[in-house]
Amino acid sequence: MGALAALACCGPAEAVEGRAPVSRFGQQTKFAGCRVRGQLPDPACTPGAIFKEATVSQTCTPGYSRSVRNVPASLKRRVYAEYGIESHAPHSYEVDHLVSLELGGDNSIANLWPEIAPGYHLKDKIENRLHDAVCAGSVGLRLAQREIARDWRHTFVGAPMGT
Repeated sequence: MGALAALACCGPAEAVEGRAPVSRFGQQTKFAGCRVRGQLPDPACTPGAIFKEATVSQTCTPGYSRSVRNVPASLKRRVYAEYGIESHAPHSYEVDHLVSLELGGDNSIANLWPEIAPGYHLKDKIENRLHDAVCAGSVGLRLAQREIARDWRHTFVGAPMGT
């Protein structure tokens, strides 16, 4: 199986070369008092979650993200509440998927966080580059998911971009 399989599994929290630890995919361990850490979510509140059945073929099909997107306003309010954000200026935050839908991320609260502007524009570029690499076959889907969840600013597809 090798390194890719090791990264694709959902082991306990881990830190890699100065990166923030990543909890198990979908295993949220904190439900209040969450804090945005600069351009990153609180890993205990937003560890990332994936549609386990998502395949490269599906995620690389045009319209896939639109077909699976389902984040109602009530869930967005829960995300803001977990992060202690009672009110905010328009466009100062965006409830975002840590593991993007285009990389097989799911719509659960474990994958959602209030991303502060202007970070979401930078993260979108990284997501698109990772998606292109997955669809070209140069990066495995599970590896891309782990990289984006670990620290989207420092993935192997051209980081750092968060400055």
